[in-house]
Amino acid sequence: MTDPNTVQLTEDGRLKHFLTTEGLSRELLTEILDTADSFISTQERAVKTVPLLRGKTVVNLFFENSTRTRSTFELAAKRLSADILNLDIARSATSKGETLMDTLWNLEAMYSDMFVVRHSDSGAAHFIAEQVTPNVAIINAGDGRHAHPTQAMLDMLTIRRHKGDIEGKIVAIVGDILHSRVARSQIHALRTLGAAEVRVIGPGTLLPSDIESMGAVPYYDMRAGLADCDVVIMLRLQKERMQNALLPSEGEFFKLYGLTKEKLAFAKPDAIVMHPGPINRGVEIESAVADGDQSVILNQVSYGIAVRMAVMAMAMSGQQTPVNSEEPA
Repeated sequence: MTDPNTVQLTEDGRLKHFLTTEGLSRELLTEILDTADSFISTQERAVKTVPLLRGKTVVNLFFENSTRTRSTFELAAKRLSADILNLDIARSATSKGETLMDTLWNLEAMYSDMFVVRHSDSGAAHFIAEQVTPNVAIINAGDGRHAHPTQAMLDMLTIRRHKGDIEGKIVAIVGDILHSRVARSQIHALRTLGAAEVRVIGPGTLLPSDIESMGAVPYYDMRAGLADCDVVIMLRLQKERMQNALLPSEGEFFKLYGLTKEKLAFAKPDAIVMHPGPINRGVEIESAVADGDQSVILNQVSYGIAVRMAVMAMAMSGQQTPVNSEEPA
């Protein structure tokens, strides 16, 4: 697989596809956040749509189920005034023996402008970006254990809006790091945007062996890992990706690594709590924390629409300057 940035960027460094946060410049990640910020105010208006993608066709290609991600991408596209096609993979021609490329070529022949791709295989979005015609933009909505860049960027926006800035902050990511594409994308984005320290907390069986080479510091104890943290990001146990018994039990995991009010007290008093969802209450987080004053989990969902609007608009237009989000459709 070629360097993703030779695929996802134009020759002059603008966003063409959005496949991964890895290797993107601080300036470009900041541009995505600034553009998303400009869309947040539009979500509070009576008329929430802007005409930036009017006449464009966006196809949601979800080979993996995800109600939240698919819904926010659909809303983002609609609020940009695009036409939406949700392809039901389970009933599509690919389930009848048609190859992936045949499906893509047929969608291209319908003059589609953007594919939002979610796939269980790592590198699937990158592969599709290399194969499609130059006028089709690819947005990675999650590929295997590799990357989930829009989730990472909505998390960055959440931190920036609630903590003022990412630079200098200590961030802890807790739980199943090994199977998490979200964690990988978060780590790359946090390091690029100047986080003082990125910590990953969990049992050794759920931490990648190369985690330190990614720029994160491993911790195996919640008390030590959460000490002086500004941000705590909880992750669910991805049992669907576990091939072996990596944990004794969910109860044991919650006892050691589940976020309770008592464990949260190890972090800074004004630390915020995040979770990309879906939440498994009583497994990685207790309800008192998920619904508590320090939780910004629902804010993440709201910011997700703005971030996906920003990425889609930038990929389609190829522009780096903030888009004008004030003109109503």
